[in-house]
Amino acid sequence: MATLKKISRRIRIKHRIKKKVFGTSERPRLTVFRSNKSIYAQVINDEQGNTLVSASSASKELADKKLTKSEMAREVGKLVAGKALEAGISKIVFDRNGYLYHGRVKSLAEGAREGGLNF
Repeated sequence: MATLKKISRRIRIKHRIKKKVFGTSERPRLTVFRSNKSIYAQVINDEQGNTLVSASSASKELADKKLTKSEMAREVGKLVAGKALEAGISKIVFDRNGYLYHGRVKSLAEGAREGGLNF
């Protein structure tokens, strides 16, 4: 019962954020999804509705590393930043997707900033 409450709370927050955060071709949206095991990041152009760049802790580059979840999130942030810079994207809008800006979400954002993304 508590998990349903938690999920519905995150979805309410997600809708509230989604009203304000919109990815354009000049500033696409970097969104985060956090599961119990992995963390995923996507750079999305909402005008066309397509994903430009994505990275996750389950990808081949990071799957064999033995890191904590927060360290892995920082590495995913750096990886998505590197891929975005290759694609010519340097400015983004950050969408925390209803999660609190704390822990793994914060580590991913800091890793993306270290990788060269501006937001």
